[in-house]
Amino acid sequence: MPDSHDPLRSLFREAASAGQAASTTPPVAVIERRGERHRRHRIVGIAAACLLVLAGSGAALSAFLPQDPGPTLPATTPSPVAPSPTSAPPPPSHSTTPTLNSALPPRNTTPPPPSSTVPPRNTTAPPTDPTGTVDPSTSMSPTPPQSLR
Repeated sequence: MPDSHDPLRSLFREAASAGQAASTTPPVAVIERRGERHRRHRIVGIAAACLLVLAGSGAALSAFLPQDPGPTLPATTPSPVAPSPTSAPPPPSHSTTPTLNSALPPRNTTPPPPSSTVPPRNTTAPPTDPTGTVDPSTSMSPTPPQSLR
């Protein structure tokens, strides 16, 4: 049974035709701005989530890592240190002023061994060419160069 005289039906049809006439697609720039805004919000949310994960893992690590209990002790007990043979003997306790000989360490009377690893330096002869001629650019004069006036 078709109701062609239904007032509500005719009102709905009028509203639909008015809505279709008024509705238009927004410009592309508006849609693009809306998409960029949505993308920025998503990136900020992801960055905030990453920051919270890093902060939480740092807090968890600091809670689970052992705290510094104090100075670290050596694995073995150190043996007593023997006095070195090159150090001077301590001054006698009954003397109030040390003598010159007791305050100075003993001198080494043996000469040092000759150094055979250091080659002798020859500073008198300038470098020469394989032909035997002297290169004037590398030879040094005993007097500084004089300016011509």
